[in-house]
Amino acid sequence: MSLAQTPSQTVGPYFQIGLAWAYRADLFPALPAHDARRIAVEGQLFDGEGAPIVDALLELWQADPEGRFATSADAADGLGGFGRVPTDGRGAFRFETLKPGRAPSGGGSPAHATGAPHINVVVSMRGLLRPVSTRIYFPDDLDHAHDPVLLRVPAERRHTLVAQPSSARTLRWDVRMQGADETVFFDY
Repeated sequence: MSLAQTPSQTVGPYFQIGLAWAYRADLFPALPAHDARRIAVEGQLFDGEGAPIVDALLELWQADPEGRFATSADAADGLGGFGRVPTDGRGAFRFETLKPGRAPSGGGSPAHATGAPHINVVVSMRGLLRPVSTRIYFPDDLDHAHDPVLLRVPAERRHTLVAQPSSARTLRWDVRMQGADETVFFDY
């Protein structure tokens, strides 16, 4: 007897098997590991019941500290702003980066033509036929008040997008796919 795969089975769990070669937990690998500007972002991915989601993948894209996004030539030189990290057996992830500068927002008033520093995140996991997109914002940033994307999020839900300090150079940001405190996801 032969069993055929159904569409719901084709999504995963393949991230640990097929994409390990593409993982990049350091978004700026050309900089020395001891660079004082480096920060780590760590967290966990949870389902609607609060259980950790293992074998998921987060893709990360951000501007550099001057607010510029890397070109393909920059990427070839090891400069970056791009990363790809899996979740482990506890649904945990961790990556290193630099706080991005204010990047063009694509909207808003000319007086605030840049958005608040943030990291774009795409989450892929088994059971999702289409990845979801969200952002990580940095705590206590005065630019939050003028960010055109963040301002579209209801005030009571914005906290799901803001990482919190857990030590001097580490931020904590958890992703909740459903339920209470569900992370805000965007349609692009």
